[in-house]
Amino acid sequence: MAKFTGPKGKIVRRFSENIYGNPKFDRLLEKRNFPPGQHGNGGKFKRRVSDYGLHLMEKQKLRYTYLILEKQFRNYFAKADRMAGATGVNLLQLLERRLDTVVYRMGFARTIMQSRQFVNHGHIKVNGRKVDIPSFLVKPNDIVEVKEKSRNMLAIQDAMDASANPYSWLQVDKERFTGTFLELPVREQIPVNIEERLIVEYYSK
Repeated sequence: MAKFTGPKGKIVRRFSENIYGNPKFDRLLEKRNFPPGQHGNGGKFKRRVSDYGLHLMEKQKLRYTYLILEKQFRNYFAKADRMAGATGVNLLQLLERRLDTVVYRMGFARTIMQSRQFVNHGHIKVNGRKVDIPSFLVKPNDIVEVKEKSRNMLAIQDAMDASANPYSWLQVDKERFTGTFLELPVREQIPVNIEERLIVEYYSK
């Protein structure tokens, strides 16, 4: 399986937004809130972005938010386009159904990077069966849980202690290390700062 790698600090500086949720990137943006590279110029100059550049930037921002590689992202878009309803919302719902995203949203991991690692290492079960594929799509009423042998892991316990109330489409039982994916979230519930319309237009060109 291909692995998403790269300097994530430069990515959050490119978008001027902590798309990964890790507090260390908030501190980075406070110190260096300007684009990376020699043309970033510490925020002295702003380059004009073309219409195509705006569309591309929005697509890249969503892709990096969920740590999706380009080919896989195109496949998600193609699947969303074949589904009934608004393509952009379908795309976001597909990404929210990914197991690594669900584990992160349920508070079993502090970041989506950590969540993906937990899934890859076999710490997560879905409906009683171990699933180690981060792209596994969770369905309504599926039960996601941390394996019993993994519940003593300090990283998982720290994540759950730090997590706030679960999202409305999720039900989490912290004492049992389990959660239920109740239903698909509507667009207003999905916590990503994205204009999905621009992504649909990008692929329509």
